[in-house]
Amino acid sequence: MTEAIHIADNDRLSGIRSLLSTIMEKAGIDAVLVPARLAVKNRIMPLLLSDPERLAEADPFAPAFALNAAQQVTKLTRMPAGGRLAAFLRPCEIRAFNELVKLNQGRRDDVVIIGMDCPGALSNTDFRTFMDGFETADEATQAFCEAVVSGDGRPEVASACRACTHFLADGADIAIEWLGTAPADGLTVRAHTPEGENLLGNLDLPAAQDAPAQRKTAVDELAKQRKQYREALFADVAERTGSIQGLAGYLADCVNCYNCRVACPVCYCTTCVFTTDTFRHDPFQYMQWARRKGGVKMPTDTLFFHLTRMAHIGCACVGCGQCTNACPNDIPVSDLFTYVAKHAQSAFGYNAGMDLLQAPPMSEFEENEYQDVVGL
Repeated sequence: MTEAIHIADNDRLSGIRSLLSTIMEKAGIDAVLVPARLAVKNRIMPLLLSDPERLAEADPFAPAFALNAAQQVTKLTRMPAGGRLAAFLRPCEIRAFNELVKLNQGRRDDVVIIGMDCPGALSNTDFRTFMDGFETADEATQAFCEAVVSGDGRPEVASACRACTHFLADGADIAIEWLGTAPADGLTVRAHTPEGENLLGNLDLPAAQDAPAQRKTAVDELAKQRKQYREALFADVAERTGSIQGLAGYLADCVNCYNCRVACPVCYCTTCVFTTDTFRHDPFQYMQWARRKGGVKMPTDTLFFHLTRMAHIGCACVGCGQCTNACPNDIPVSDLFTYVAKHAQSAFGYNAGMDLLQAPPMSEFEENEYQDVVGL
């Protein structure tokens, strides 16, 4: 079986589009979910494309990340879709989808996952500003890629991306490698699963050479930078939220819009307890709280909402940063949740979405688990 193939084209973006077109033509893929440009303002959103000519709109290199597409993939895979699908996902989207598969929200068998080295993305606001500096969307994407490789004039990606140390698409069926290489080097597409090997074997493209030395250097350097930023970030979050007063201050701007919950890819409950009558308090209760304390902040339950979310999704959080991206008041929710998730997942020896076969914490009984805690 073919382990890796080489894609040569005029530039990286053309190479990606050519690859996707070849996959649809030769590998029996009926539709591809891929970040692509909308007709309105060149915005980037996931599009499900069945017409190969529409792949000219695909732009997975763009530093745009309007939403985590994992839940969109569950919509396409929870039941047979009537065709063979492929989904082009960022590494954090792959991890989120894996978590949802474990929770029976979607099926990995029904989709081919395509990924690539992820340089990170800008916040929604920063992306719009970035795009304003270029005449065409292709120019903007290519300029971003060159800045990533050269390190010159690179725009600052979102905090969640700077703190992400799992930026390679190891969880994909096929992964596109490009960090540390020049456009003339082309793209290397490597299989990570038997499904990926079968797909590459059908494409009739030249085999890839060994990864160039500069790729390993670039990957190692980015990993080092990400780890340093992550450690500094967690130290700052720990200092700012080390008490109830500190945590309340960190989340003081919360207005209970629940945007963070809606944007979270692993927060999948169809009915959230915070939108039920449990938290629809009677008027006399507010008056009682106000009389007892002398005053009560409205809306109430903001801190309790975030504490509940931490407990619910701490072990499934993949650190994609969409909660911060969705916050209207720019609360760095992702920094806090990623910090909490690190400790919650470490306690169980778990890393969300990295191993599709590893059961989520507390979903299986282990006879000799936590004997020191229960006193045995």
